[in-house]
Amino acid sequence: MTTIAAVRKNGHTAIAGDGQVTMGEKVIMKGSAQKIRRIYDDKVVIGFAGGVADAITLQEWLEKKLELFQGNLRRSAVALAQDWRKDPSLQKLEAMLIAMDEHELLLISGSGEVIAPDEDVVAIGSGGNFAQAAAVAMLRHAPDMDAPAIAKEAVSIASSIDIFTNQNINVESF
Repeated sequence: MTTIAAVRKNGHTAIAGDGQVTMGEKVIMKGSAQKIRRIYDDKVVIGFAGGVADAITLQEWLEKKLELFQGNLRRSAVALAQDWRKDPSLQKLEAMLIAMDEHELLLISGSGEVIAPDEDVVAIGSGGNFAQAAAVAMLRHAPDMDAPAIAKEAVSIASSIDIFTNQNINVESF
């Protein structure tokens, strides 16, 4: 599992994710995986949790939708979620995505949700709830922290609680 957290603050958006890849519940296979990626000519950033092959498949489908809808992230995310629910080959995928650009911050799931968060924070993965709570607290009570610092610290806090999240944290921002 993993932890991915994204934050929007003062017109800036950042996403952070750890690098741990776990096989089952007992073995850490890798500590430096890249679960945050820039796509669509670096105009969109995604972070994924779940099966790596499944997440890469979803990345490819999202990129196709971004091409089709000329970079409109919200429309592309809705189209991906619709396909994900309808296409039998996609229905079996076990992953979730956070996607962001300069204007949008969205959670995309296989059960058809495309969610723009109310509090400008969204997190996924095994440590997602911990990271989300930490990020919301920092947004509310740490006015000097910017979006990248909040996203990174939220994942760091989750890593101290969730055994499937490590301290090898990558951050991307707009």
